[in-house]
Amino acid sequence: MADQFSTPLELPLSEETFSTNILKWALTHLPALYQTTAFGLTGLVALDMLSKSGHPIPKLIFLDTLYHFAETYELVQEVRERYAVDIKVYKPEGCKTIGDFEKKHGEELWQKDEDIYDFAVKVEPAQRAYQELGVQSVITGRRRSQGGDRASLQPLEVDETGLLKLNPLFAWSFARVDAYIRENNVPRNKLLDQGYRSVGDWHSTQPSREGDTGERAGRWADKEGKTECGLHKNFSEMKLRAKLEEQRIPAAEVTTASEVATPPA
Repeated sequence: MADQFSTPLELPLSEETFSTNILKWALTHLPALYQTTAFGLTGLVALDMLSKSGHPIPKLIFLDTLYHFAETYELVQEVRERYAVDIKVYKPEGCKTIGDFEKKHGEELWQKDEDIYDFAVKVEPAQRAYQELGVQSVITGRRRSQGGDRASLQPLEVDETGLLKLNPLFAWSFARVDAYIRENNVPRNKLLDQGYRSVGDWHSTQPSREGDTGERAGRWADKEGKTECGLHKNFSEMKLRAKLEEQRIPAAEVTTASEVATPPA
């Protein structure tokens, strides 16, 4: 993969570099580039910038968990029409509806085992998309000011599978994102006008409460310490847990990938 880069990776990627320049650099130098998005504000800003770059817009990958709000699905269609962009939709394996998912995994899997739920609706579909589409690089909408695991976010990362993750707006504040959305009339989720600060699945998202200051307030409100859906966590470990769950091995016996002993020859 390294031979496909004609410019050093560190070239423009710093807090002082304009996000538009980072995106233009990515369009020229990153291989097999797609944008992964849940149609949050930052991803929408990146998409709008890409539409004005003078280059073809990379295809979007949308992970349909089956549990999105109706307003989110409406936004997907609005974005498709506004930008004439190709959106590749991936759902949980073997599932087209909530009924299919619950028949396979049971009801309210997110309550019983949130890691397995995250793997089933986000991680596995994403990895399947990357494999089927030949994805080598993705543009994300993550930012440092979103806090949690993102507080030390770098502009360009490589995950354990070798996937390049570009975070072009990594240093932007929420105020800057919001101002861009309004100044450029970028489509946004209608729920953001109803007290929601960040929008995910309907069962794990609620309007932010008075006094909540986090940008992702209202997400996983009943899950103390949870800040990510699993998409940016350790893939191998989550895959192992999901496999063991399929084989009905009790949760207490599940170990991390690094703890699995190699059997003697």
